[in-house]
Amino acid sequence: MLFQETFQNTIQNDITVSGIGLFTGEKVKITIHPAIANHGIVFKRVDLLDKPILKADLNLVREANRRTLIGEGKSSVQTVEHILSAFAAYNIDNALIEIDGSEVPVFDGSSKTFADLIEEAKVQKLDQKAKVLSLKEPVYFSENDIHLIALPSDEYKISFTLHHPSSEFLRSQYFSYTVDEKTYKTEIAPSRTFSIYEEIKPLLDKNLIKGGSLKNAVVIKDNKVMNEDGVRYDNEMVRHKILDLMGDLSLIGNRFLAHIIAIRSGHLSNIKFAKKLLAYLQGGEA
Repeated sequence: MLFQETFQNTIQNDITVSGIGLFTGEKVKITIHPAIANHGIVFKRVDLLDKPILKADLNLVREANRRTLIGEGKSSVQTVEHILSAFAAYNIDNALIEIDGSEVPVFDGSSKTFADLIEEAKVQKLDQKAKVLSLKEPVYFSENDIHLIALPSDEYKISFTLHHPSSEFLRSQYFSYTVDEKTYKTEIAPSRTFSIYEEIKPLLDKNLIKGGSLKNAVVIKDNKVMNEDGVRYDNEMVRHKILDLMGDLSLIGNRFLAHIIAIRSGHLSNIKFAKKLLAYLQGGEA
């Protein structure tokens, strides 16, 4: 593979915010600290006695329903995809995230709060160079009707097709986005997580989405949006899929350039694809 060099980033100032977890319903406070070069994105569970450290790393991803979870031993942090998406958009390579619970706050179901926090804390360039990897050939993943492919490109771009034939409202949505911190805040970050009511009702009945409400998710029932304010974009759902994919692919741990084309993917397939892409970027078999 080819690579170009630029400098690693962190944030200039500490920033603290509180919210609730979508799945746990627990109130959680996070403090994001600057970190030195090559530190990576690291979560620290300050609510536990041993204050375990969990790096945002593909090897630590555990299977979880409708979110991305990293864990090691008995410790874990779930729903990491939204904050990681914002870090990826702003090229934040290094940060220490102290969290006093097991789940990153959901806020309004988007990553807008995280984008705002990064801008408030300000991006800090570090002295250490960062490798930005690129592809010489396509890398792809297919499983039934889910497909992801990374094509060689001189930019980071994601083109996503969402197809949900069971919903008259959703049907198919498509959006193509070139990742850029200036447009991320307006084009991607405000898009909220979404669900079809009939699909999440079993989880609601089992009290497995304790923090979920119309304040932090778009819910579609009987082919209508239940939220009083409607949607933020006509294609808000596919934009959120791009948001999630950016967060999941950031677990590769390196910046990279590629045109990612995704069809009907979700967190589980994103992670499987990310592992194939990482193997290629590290010089192994894709």
